[in-house]
Amino acid sequence: MPLTDLLTRLDDATLEEFFSSAALARGRQYTGRVRDLELSGDALMANVTGSAPRPYRTVVRLSQRELLGEITIEIASRCSCPVGGRCKHVVAVLLAAKRPGALVEKPRAEVLEWAQQLRARIAKSRNASKPKKPTNRQMLRYTVVPGVLGMGANLVIHKVRLNADGHIAQAESWYNVDQALLKPPAFVAEDDLPVLRQIRATERSIQRYGSWGEVPLIGRHGSLLIDALLDTGRAFVGNEDEPDLPGELPLTRGAPRPGRMSWQPAREGGLRAHLEATPAAQVVLDTQPFRYLDHNGECGALTVPEADVVAEALHLPPLNGAELALVAGVLADVAPTLPPPAAAQLPTIETDLQPVLHLQSLHVWQLMPHRDYPQTLHATYDYAQAAFRYGDAELPAGSDESLITLPNGRAARVVRDERAEADALAALKRAGFAPTPPRALSSFERLPTGMLGLASEEAWREFFSAEAPALRAAGWQIECAADFRHHVLTVDDWHAELEEDGNGWLALSLGIEVNGQRLDLAPLLYVLFRRDTRWLDRAAIDAIADDEAIELLGPDGARIQLPAARIKPLASTLVDLFDTPNGTLKLSALDAPRLKQAFTDSDWTLDGVDRLAPWIARLADAANVAPVEPPEGFTGTLRAYQREGLAWMQHLRAHELGGILADDMGLGKTAQTLAHLLTEKRAGRMDRPSLVVLPTSLVFNWQQEAARFAPDLRVLKLHGADRREHFESIDSHDVVLTTYPLLARDREALTARSWHFLILDEAQTVKNVRSLAAQVVREVDARHRLCLTGTPLENHLGELWSQFDFLMPGFLGDAKAFTQAWRTPIEKHGNLLRRELLARRLAPFILRRRKQEVAAELPPKTIIVRSVELEGRQRDLYETVRATMDKRIRDEVAARGFARSQIVILDALLKLRQVCCDPRLLQTPAAAKVKEHTKLDLLMDLLPGLVEEGRRVLLFSQFTTMLDLIADALAEAKIAHLRLDGSTRDRQAVVEAFQNGDAPVFLISLKAGGVGLNLTAADTVIHFDPWWNPAAEDQATDRAHRIGQTKNVFVYKLVVAGSIEEKILALQEQKAALAAGILSEDHAGDAKFDEAGLQALFAPLPD
Repeated sequence: MPLTDLLTRLDDATLEEFFSSAALARGRQYTGRVRDLELSGDALMANVTGSAPRPYRTVVRLSQRELLGEITIEIASRCSCPVGGRCKHVVAVLLAAKRPGALVEKPRAEVLEWAQQLRARIAKSRNASKPKKPTNRQMLRYTVVPGVLGMGANLVIHKVRLNADGHIAQAESWYNVDQALLKPPAFVAEDDLPVLRQIRATERSIQRYGSWGEVPLIGRHGSLLIDALLDTGRAFVGNEDEPDLPGELPLTRGAPRPGRMSWQPAREGGLRAHLEATPAAQVVLDTQPFRYLDHNGECGALTVPEADVVAEALHLPPLNGAELALVAGVLADVAPTLPPPAAAQLPTIETDLQPVLHLQSLHVWQLMPHRDYPQTLHATYDYAQAAFRYGDAELPAGSDESLITLPNGRAARVVRDERAEADALAALKRAGFAPTPPRALSSFERLPTGMLGLASEEAWREFFSAEAPALRAAGWQIECAADFRHHVLTVDDWHAELEEDGNGWLALSLGIEVNGQRLDLAPLLYVLFRRDTRWLDRAAIDAIADDEAIELLGPDGARIQLPAARIKPLASTLVDLFDTPNGTLKLSALDAPRLKQAFTDSDWTLDGVDRLAPWIARLADAANVAPVEPPEGFTGTLRAYQREGLAWMQHLRAHELGGILADDMGLGKTAQTLAHLLTEKRAGRMDRPSLVVLPTSLVFNWQQEAARFAPDLRVLKLHGADRREHFESIDSHDVVLTTYPLLARDREALTARSWHFLILDEAQTVKNVRSLAAQVVREVDARHRLCLTGTPLENHLGELWSQFDFLMPGFLGDAKAFTQAWRTPIEKHGNLLRRELLARRLAPFILRRRKQEVAAELPPKTIIVRSVELEGRQRDLYETVRATMDKRIRDEVAARGFARSQIVILDALLKLRQVCCDPRLLQTPAAAKVKEHTKLDLLMDLLPGLVEEGRRVLLFSQFTTMLDLIADALAEAKIAHLRLDGSTRDRQAVVEAFQNGDAPVFLISLKAGGVGLNLTAADTVIHFDPWWNPAAEDQATDRAHRIGQTKNVFVYKLVVAGSIEEKILALQEQKAALAAGILSEDHAGDAKFDEAGLQALFAPLPD
């Protein structure tokens, strides 16, 4: 509708919707101050005299919109006064324009001035000399951002830091041009300065600064600047939608193209000069000379006839009818080859309607009450803008416009489908949309036009589920801004694809289908599990309601909503696979059981998951394997749990799996293994010998047990100086025994042949994967592998990883990946979910039975802690050593860090333990003066009574020197004793002497006698000094408390109260809890285990 007609419909009621009462009252008083009132298309322009010396320039645009049955007039305004718009000056201009005869279309002053001065300007510019082209080297990164509507571009500068690959590691906007020219910083090279000078010259030529960080590429300096940018090789083309980001498309020189000026209808009415390249380019730059910038990054010169006149014409506003003849006349005089402005036929767009609903959220500082909204300060208001899209053209809904401007800057006329538009608007009204009252929102920014709202925030929350389906059915396309807070999508389908690479590895791909698009689920869960830590805790997962709505963030910022029940199985069984944002998840085929659990009872679309069936059959746990009878020729009697162990080992062998038989010490692991090997021989499968690697102390026991239980097995002992003489007879035996110390020496002979079984007894011996023994056993070729140990986990989970890396390489990943996925979360962060999941993964491959569970006939074990306080000089010595070592450790840690201070820390701990045991162990002049021996006195108070009661005592100590002192005290008390330590030659003779009753007390060093001994004659165990590792102490205790014991066993632990020894006991409890959490089904305890706790060991003794 013409602007003059809109002015006649502009009444007081309409004005009150847009302006405050104060602005209306003052505006009426300012009507007489309006000067130079002009009409251009749908815009009014005027100068209004105010309180300032210079008049305010005021521009007002009027438009009509019919939306949802309501006809409204839209008023957009801009004023140079401090208010900026919707002010009294705008009111004055509107009221002045309504006066009869106020608006007469005539040539505007700026067009008259242009025509009058054109000759002089052209003559001056044609006589000017061309400037020299500057050169420059690469230093900063430059981005040219194309403008809209096919014209213009801006330059943005970034200071970037590149990584080793030459890609941008960090980028920040930079614009300290003047400072850099005055005193260049280090990152600005000498060759950057000409570019910066052209930037400053451009700004001065236009007598203004653009947006911060943006330099318009216009005029003569803009052209020189482009040449300089092209010379650097560091100029790129950016995206007009993301002008702040460094461009990635290189800016390159393009060949010259011809350019042609034409006159095109402007959207706001009238004719505008238009320049385009042939072939067409993305934008034309208003430089001198003209340039083009294309989509492929090419930038070149435009050859334009009468270029100086064209440049002047491009600066004209759209010409009204009264101005056409004026401009045509002066052009005919100055540049007759250029086309004159004349009425032109507009291209027509005639295509089907596509209604589009744009949804956005806006922050307002005040929301006035309307519909169901209450008055609110600092609120977020959700709104929609409706538009009608015809091909590339998009028109605001409710307007009667048909003229549009295409992306190339040309105008076009749209043939609108009024009936289809009316039907679309009717559907919008049925969905609850209504125009937002103009004064309902107060914002620091200009409010968008054509705002539509729903009745309340609750209506918006339900929009996508309640109203959006009907709107889409009516043809509406719904588009959400990235920050629209109610943009929620739902999952249409779930996909799981599984592929096997033939080497025992599976590639799992998880996907969801949203709005017809397939998305990788793994990266979305990676983000969720870091944003919402409930998914990393077992108890928290169980507490999440199945129907709780969980939101995932899509790659484009879209919010995807799904029920928690869909995520729970994945978080409970596969959480470790989401530690990285990879789309494809790699896992071992040995993880088939947990994959089955993840997809049980769900409506996933599964592809390839049937490949899991054979693996799941192979990985049945011990309770579900077929029973196996003891082999013919096995002379022992296997208890029920031992038969289960035999069947389990046979099951692993049948499916070519490795495992750990981890029964408590004393439950007959050796007997079960001999039955297993004899079964192999009876079945005819032992066509090669089997190799058993064991500690030196167990060689005799294995020989004795084999002769007792499986005499048909031909056993060869490779031990002693003459062992190499027996290498040639290895193939004529069924079982070959060797020791860990001999692995390196006999490496060549052991790795030169293939074995049926490779069995590691006391497998924790090779827990250090870097040890020579650990390397050799990995080189031995064997069909099957088996570990035997009563303590598969003594200190940390890395020991378990080492054993499984030997049994089934790759199952738990490499050491670094295992530490990241399992050790750190479990040991340092107490992650019970990971601990439970790791236990479930290992369960098919570990068989562990505790004495209290399977050996009911075993007499009970009673543990007694006897505490004693240090007194006198021994106490003073302890405090002196503690304070000295505490300061030394703090200084060392401060200088070298905790990890590199271990030697100093362990030395300090050793000294404190020695003071607790006996000051004489310290061997210093100060210690020699101490006469108190508190713990030895406690022992000698205890032992005589035990001996008189007929007790048989095993006494363990870490220190052989302490055993010397105890032996002296026993001799003085006339108590007979035997001794076993690392220097003992004939271990078996000493063991048999004790078993036969030759002495009531057996002194044993923990390292030499902690494993491999059967001492069921003892009924009392004394640990003179506690050790960090509870498993080592338990092994020592179980020399007496094992199958065959008929008496109650009493275990005494002698501890100095408040000292480091008490803290050792507390640390033992932590390590025992860690082992129990992985090797048993009890996952409820705290699994934290942190080396930082060692600092508490240096606390002073209590008063």
